[in-house]
Amino acid sequence: MSGTQERPEPGPGSAPGGLRAKLRGRSELGVSVLLLAVGVLVLTDAVTMDTVSSQRGPVGPRTVPLVVGCALLLVAAVLAVDVLRGGRGEAEGGEDVDLDEPGDWRTVALLAGVFLAFAALIDPLGFPLSGALLFWGSAYALGSRNPVRDPLIAAVLAFATYALFNTALGVPLPGGPLMGVI
Repeated sequence: MSGTQERPEPGPGSAPGGLRAKLRGRSELGVSVLLLAVGVLVLTDAVTMDTVSSQRGPVGPRTVPLVVGCALLLVAAVLAVDVLRGGRGEAEGGEDVDLDEPGDWRTVALLAGVFLAFAALIDPLGFPLSGALLFWGSAYALGSRNPVRDPLIAAVLAFATYALFNTALGVPLPGGPLMGVI
């Protein structure tokens, strides 16, 4: 032996100038790809939307999706160029988060369950009742445990939201069994 050690063959992308080395520390490119995909999806939906020109005004239903889709593509391109030129997002200095602590998955599971229950109950119970359960369940999942105040505030929020959408905005929400009462 002449003192040289044999090194194993490098795998794909692990060469010193390989793709993996070039992308290290540039995870923001994933956000750029996601923005690009959403922008393409929004533009595809906008272009394939069925509209009748006689039933729309000068600004049709395609206008906002086209603007949003183009903006998403522009932001994706600008972000990708910035990241490839060495730009990096900086961590917020004032954030009070201990990164060594594990995530609170119980709260996440409770919130997900509350949202799924809301989606399942909105048709049979209507928005006022299912919305009250949504607001109360979210407050409970996030740590509020006042048995009198929480359901009361949830009910007021749900009924106020229902009234605002139905009356002021003209957007009909399902009333459920309370339809004749409200």
